[in-house]
This record gives sequence, C-alpha cells and structure tokens, in this order.
Amino acid sequence: MITIKNSESILKMKEAGKIVGLVHDKLKGLIEPGISLIELDNQAEQLIRKLGATPSFKGYGGFPRTICASVDEQVIHGIPNKRKLREGEIVSIDVGAYYLGYHGDAAFTAAVGTISEEKARLIEITEKSFFEGFKMAKAGNRLGDISHSIEKVVLEAGFFIVREFVGHGIGAELHEDPAIPNYGPPGRGPLLEPGMTLAIEPMVNMGTESIIILDDGWTVVTKDNKPSAHYEHTILITESEPVILTKGKEIE
Repeated sequence: MITIKNSESILKMKEAGKIVGLVHDKLKGLIEPGISLIELDNQAEQLIRKLGATPSFKGYGGFPRTICASVDEQVIHGIPNKRKLREGEIVSIDVGAYYLGYHGDAAFTAAVGTISEEKARLIEITEKSFFEGFKMAKAGNRLGDISHSIEKVVLEAGFFIVREFVGHGIGAELHEDPAIPNYGPPGRGPLLEPGMTLAIEPMVNMGTESIIILDDGWTVVTKDNKPSAHYEHTILITESEPVILTKGKEIE
C-alpha cells in the first residue's frame, strides 16, 4: 500500500533528508586517492549521529555498515572495508538516515582524482536520467512516466539499465510501496498524488545490464566487470512541482 504523508510527516522527512544531504556534502569533500572506504563509513556514521539521527542501513537485513560504498564495477551495496580508493576509480556512495521515525535515502557517484572520459560520461548520464525522471514526478502523472523518462536517457546514451534493482517508496519504512523501475512504458502504474515520497535511483552500467551478487550476499557487480554508476534522491510529490528532500549543496 502506498502511504500518503501528512504535513507533520513531511516535515520530519525533510529533516531526515537534510541530514543525508549534509553527509553527502561531507563525504564528497573527503573522496580522493588514498582514503579508505571504512574511513568514509566512519565519518558518515559520526555525522549522522551528531545530527541526532541513526544510520538507516546499519543492521538493516544484517548489513554491517552505515553507508554502501561501491567502486567501479560494483553497482550497489558495496560493504566498506579497509580498501583505499585509487586514482581513476569511481565510487558510488549510498546514505540513509533515520530521524524522528522517518528515513531519508540518497546516493551519488564520484570521481576519485582524474577519471576517463567514458567514466565521466557514465556519471553525467546517470545523473541526467534521474533529473529527467524527476521532472515527470508530478501529481496526475503515472509512475511509469518517471521510469520511461529515465530509461530513454540511458538507452539513447548507449548505456544499460540495471533491472533487478529498483527505486522505492520511503517514509516510516526504508522501503515502502511502490517499487519504481528505471525502465518501462509511460502512462502505466499508480497515479502520482501529493504527499507521496519516493526514492528514485537509476543504476546505470557502461556495458551489459547483467549483474552478479557476490558471495558476501550484498555486493552487486556488473557481469562484464565494466563500471556502473548510481544516483538517488528522496523526493516529495506536491500539488505543483516535485521537491528533492535530500539535496546537498550541488543542487541548492
């Protein structure tokens, strides 16, 4: 069942989203060759707790860390460890914060030092696909209008959509209805209504759309070992234009 949030719930989700945005800003300033994934995780957890929230992911289904940190061919759900980032890699960081009974959830992919033009374009197209989908997140449209707009951008750029993992509703639960595919025909699916809160998150592969889950039970990688990028925000459907709840400095 899709939950429609009231004004009180929306205010709490805005605060949860703000915390996620602040964590994004912090980590973006730390990502460089030589920093370890566990250090990024530690910094994220410290800031989330300092701001009065708790990590949404830590302990969720047994996930052991605060953030997901996925490098190069890792699509999502990478578990932070002592691995140090290297020049030319890309890293996808997914952050969730739980504040006053509500979650915020957002992800970005960042360059580690100087990266190839191909990787830079992959990041650019992944972000662009999100924003094209976001434009369609208006009351009166259908969920499929978001999905189709994302897919159109990705396929026209010659990249591939991950199909096994999708976006989701979000609120008092980290994952709520509806599931939000990043592909499919327009004009289908639930009608979008004011008060809906959605986590829209395209996951885009440079090569094949095929993926594999590693033996740790979490880390998702591309089958051909080519890079993947991830971009996500928690958004609110309103009477007029949609609102990003997890925005950081880059889109203020």
